[in-house]
Formats: sequence, structure tokens, C-alpha cells
Amino acid sequence: MPWSEAAGPDSFGVVGLGRMARALLFPLLDSGVIPVEAVRACVASEASQRQLAAERPQLPVSTSPESAWAAPVVLLAVKPQQLDAVAATAGPAPAGGLLISVLAGVGLERLQRLFPGRTCVRAVPNTPCLVQAGLTGLAWGPGVEPGARQWVHRLFARVGEVWELPESQLDAFLALTSSGPAFVALVAEAMSDGAVAAGLPRTLAHHLAHRTLAGTAALLQSQELHPGQLKDMVSSPGGTTIAGLRELERAGVRSALLEAVVAAAERSRQLA
Repeated sequence: MPWSEAAGPDSFGVVGLGRMARALLFPLLDSGVIPVEAVRACVASEASQRQLAAERPQLPVSTSPESAWAAPVVLLAVKPQQLDAVAATAGPAPAGGLLISVLAGVGLERLQRLFPGRTCVRAVPNTPCLVQAGLTGLAWGPGVEPGARQWVHRLFARVGEVWELPESQLDAFLALTSSGPAFVALVAEAMSDGAVAAGLPRTLAHHLAHRTLAGTAALLQSQELHPGQLKDMVSSPGGTTIAGLRELERAGVRSALLEAVVAAAERSRQLA
């Protein structure tokens, strides 16, 4: 490792400070885990640079990647389609350099080929990292030392729950945890629209839909219930819930959600 395990790296490079990188980096900055002066971030355009300067004036952000690539640890968060072009800007790796990639569908073998001299970690964080309620899957490339593994694990643990998985499982993990928030948001929006159609004001409908989803998730987790158990708990004979469930089954909602996760996993594999 190029730094002491306790202190962390003396600088932290970020190549591509888009939505996902911000979801991860900003909570770490806010909690002091990574000092703002240690960050060496780069973005693709001056417009993005100006936007970040307005949002985070103390954060050093450049449109040139040289200083980011010189850091002992680099978070790579560009679009998968940009990977080859971005790799060409990397230059020689610093001794013991570590690359943490959050690119969907880009495997460790390709990362090692494009970034020789660096040890690579493939990370799959999700957007709830913004509120320290995230989920991150980690797969290790060859040569990542135990101290580096512990540091990376603790880094992501600051913003949520961390799972170390075989790389072969990361596409499914991504489909459920990274695409899943969009699927849940769609459900929340539809439930809210239904409440408006049934007579509730829009603002109240939004609030109640969000709280219903959050409370249901908390109940399932705290009591370790199978989803079918909770469904049966609130479905009385001839009641309102079973009438609604009948409509969901008629519309194929269960199958649609299942296929959405499978499609997202397959798309992740295609991006590779």
C-alpha cells in the first residue's frame, strides 16, 4: 500500500465527477473521511467545472486529468463508452497505485489490461449513498493487498452497507441495487398518482407514498419477514388490499418488475 492503513492516501484522484462519483464522494467529504484538500478531481468540460465550483467552491476540480492520475488512489467514474479514451490519458501508474472503478459492466480483466501497473477494484455503489443508506458490491482484482481491501471496505462502509462478492455476481447486484431505486421510484410515483386519483392532494399523496415504502422496508428488515408474509398479514378476506393485489396481478406487475431486474443485469453484461 502507498499509504498507512490508518491515515489513508495523501491524495485521492477522481476521474469523472458525475452523479455517481458525487453520491460517493460528497458524503465522505462532509464526514471528514477524505479531506477536501486531498482530492484531485477532473471533469470533461468547463461547464461541469463551473457547476461544481458553484456547488462546492472549496473542492479543487480541473478539466485536465494529470493530477488525478498521479494520486495513489483513483476513483474512476466515467461513462463505460468513454473508457478507452480516458485510459489513454492515464500515463504511468504511481508505485502501488490503486484504481477503484464504478463503471457499470466493465470487468476487472479489462481494467487491468487498460491500466497496467495499478491494482484494480470493481465497485458497484448505488445512489442512496447520498444519504448514507447505500449498498455497495466489491470485487477485488489480483494483487490487492489486505490493507488496501480493509481501507476500501471502510471507505464504502461510511456511506452504507458493503458486500464483497465474486465478480460474476456483480451484474445481478447492480441490477437490483443500482437500477432498483429507479424501479422503486416509479412504484412510488404510481402509488402517489393513484392516491390523487382517489381524492388526496398531490403533496400529501407524495409524502404518504414515500413513508409507506420506507415503513414497509423497515418492517420487512427489522422483523426479517419474507415479502409474502407481509403481503398476507395485510390481506384480509374480501378486503381492500386483496382487491388491489388482484389488479396488480392482472396487470402483470410482479412479472414486469422481475423482468426489469433481469433486463438491467443483461444490459450490464452487454456494456462489458
